[in-house]
Amino acid sequence: MSTMSNLLYPQVERSIHQVLNTEPSDTKKVILQPMVDFINSKIVDNQGVILNFICTHNSRRSQFAQIWAQTAADYFGVQATCYSGGVEVTACNPRVISQLEKAGFVIDKGEGENPVYELRHSESSAPIVAFSKVFDDEHNSSDHFAAIMTCSDADENCPFIPGADARIAVRYNDPKVYDNTEKEAAKYEERSNEIASDMFYVFSQIK
Repeated sequence: MSTMSNLLYPQVERSIHQVLNTEPSDTKKVILQPMVDFINSKIVDNQGVILNFICTHNSRRSQFAQIWAQTAADYFGVQATCYSGGVEVTACNPRVISQLEKAGFVIDKGEGENPVYELRHSESSAPIVAFSKVFDDEHNSSDHFAAIMTCSDADENCPFIPGADARIAVRYNDPKVYDNTEKEAAKYEERSNEIASDMFYVFSQIK
């Protein structure tokens, strides 16, 4: 499968090479396998690959997951569309945006209480749009998607996701618990890298 590494912004390319060298554990690979299977099944059936990463507030983990998954899909040449959403609207946390800037993304920043961000990993890429929204917001696809549950609260409190062809739990610890502590920056980087590593592993397995 061809990649687009020659088109990436240099710092994004360095960040990707870093996560490609940190493969998920065997235990995590088992958790991620349903994502691999879903994507491969859609490709075999000549159907669109749509992923919606869902967390309670759509502010941190689901945003990281959407952005890194879309980047991984583009990197490996997999035709996929990645969204994110929550069960209530807050805002994409600025700490997430700061970490992604550090990873090399070029970001156009919106304004207001729930700003809309446009992130690019290369000059030629379409923007990845990030803002807090409910999972069934009109911006997102309404059917035939995989609902990827990235936090326990959303997974346990949303027993049914309308329109989803699959529901897959891939949970992550919330970096929010380190906000305003000396560990804040390190923990956001750690979570971003963990999620990136997982998403790049998933898309590297697509046939």
